[in-house]
Amino acid sequence: MKRIKSFDNSHPVLYLIATPIGNLGEFSSRALKTIEEMDLIAAEDTRNSGELLSKFNIKKSFISLREHNEIEASKNLIEQIKNGKKVAYMSDAGYPGISDPGYLLVKLALENDIAVSTISGSSAFLNALVRSGLDTSHFYFHGFLSPKDSEMKSELEALKDKTETMIFYESPHRITRTLQNMYEVLGDRNASLQRELTKLNEENIIGTLKEFIELDESSLKGEMVIVVEGNKENSETMSDEKILELVDIFLKRNISKKDAIEIISVAFNIRKNYLKDLIK
Repeated sequence: MKRIKSFDNSHPVLYLIATPIGNLGEFSSRALKTIEEMDLIAAEDTRNSGELLSKFNIKKSFISLREHNEIEASKNLIEQIKNGKKVAYMSDAGYPGISDPGYLLVKLALENDIAVSTISGSSAFLNALVRSGLDTSHFYFHGFLSPKDSEMKSELEALKDKTETMIFYESPHRITRTLQNMYEVLGDRNASLQRELTKLNEENIIGTLKEFIELDESSLKGEMVIVVEGNKENSETMSDEKILELVDIFLKRNISKKDAIEIISVAFNIRKNYLKDLIK
């Protein structure tokens, strides 16, 4: 077990910096100040990151860390930090490590007793979730599905029984095919299709998967986030009598009423408010 404090000066620090997903106003003053203090910035696309920083009159030395060189670049950055360099890693948009490289770098940093500190910012999947109108109490983030139809359908088959709200990323040139596959595998569920988050043309399309496959593909521009309702087939199918019997079993095992409600809600996909009204 390790306990690593980020700012007690006994460990070097790797900074992970979340960047704007569209609106530049979301780049925090803390993020900009941290970047200015760094000796070296790692980025997935150094050209894009350089252009972003130039908008804030910041010029820095960059090293590329992307999917195809992640192992080598991560090892290099760890050595740079151990040799006293101040290093940060920034994503093209959003958080490093979320549908982007970064996991290996963080793993190596922790293995080498390097503290990791995250500079907060905007996240496309969280932005989309909280304004989707779907249940936010439990959710599952998947990111991008496979570009191959057969593999995509297999992934969706593995997810179709999940009761949590599910969140996916998709690009405009694949969106119609992805929505079609979702409808075929998951059925006609409530969903939210969101595009151009935080940008001028930001849009939230609320409906069902069946309605979405009828959309004009030419109207779907920009990066997409698809938020899909979890499996509701078993929702509230237990009788009140059975629920109360189950609660009584939990209470006899010294499980609190609050915890019993949480467990039953998740296990059987029953609304918490329904359970609270039933279990007085």
